[in-house]
Amino acid sequence: MKRRSFQQSMVSAVSGLFMTVRSERNMKIHLLAAFLATTLGLALGINRIEWGLLCLTIFLVLMAEVANTALERVVDLVTAEYHPLARTAKNAAAGAVLLSAINALIMAGIIFGPYLCKR
Repeated sequence: MKRRSFQQSMVSAVSGLFMTVRSERNMKIHLLAAFLATTLGLALGINRIEWGLLCLTIFLVLMAEVANTALERVVDLVTAEYHPLARTAKNAAAGAVLLSAINALIMAGIIFGPYLCKR
């Protein structure tokens, strides 16, 4: 495979992100949740460590969704008909997204809970 420039690699990466946002309903939901969490963080005045944890959590969910989308596309490319291994691969990738989303809810409770309980 031909070696590409850094700029070409970045364009491809950004293109992949935009494709995921355009084509995946769950990515839109995750982005909305990220926006709401960020807005809540600003409103509550969370500290630097909490911002770091919030950013890590948001990006973990988004990365899991992008990886899930990539795996689904590869599986669809390899087989057009139903295959139990294809289903297993897709379900496992979806499970990774679910785990990251559960982690995000737990982190939201840890980060925002004390602020909301004070009010």
